[in-house]
Amino acid sequence: MAKKQASFEDRLMELEGLVKKMEGGSLPLNEALAAYEEGMNLSKQLTEELAAAEKRMQELSGGQVKPMEDAP
Repeated sequence: MAKKQASFEDRLMELEGLVKKMEGGSLPLNEALAAYEEGMNLSKQLTEELAAAEKRMQELSGGQVKPMEDAP
């Protein structure tokens, strides 16, 4: 049976936890590198999911929703 993917919010919380661990500066180098790699993977997943959500919102609104970077 395939493992269910964690929700967006769960993955975001996991990423935030990794960042806090790395900012603490107490991780050994190999653990810090592993945390960094995991964080980069999570960041990529989250960015892709946000882009897909934005695209879907554009489709549903007929292009009336402004992209986040253009918002005031």
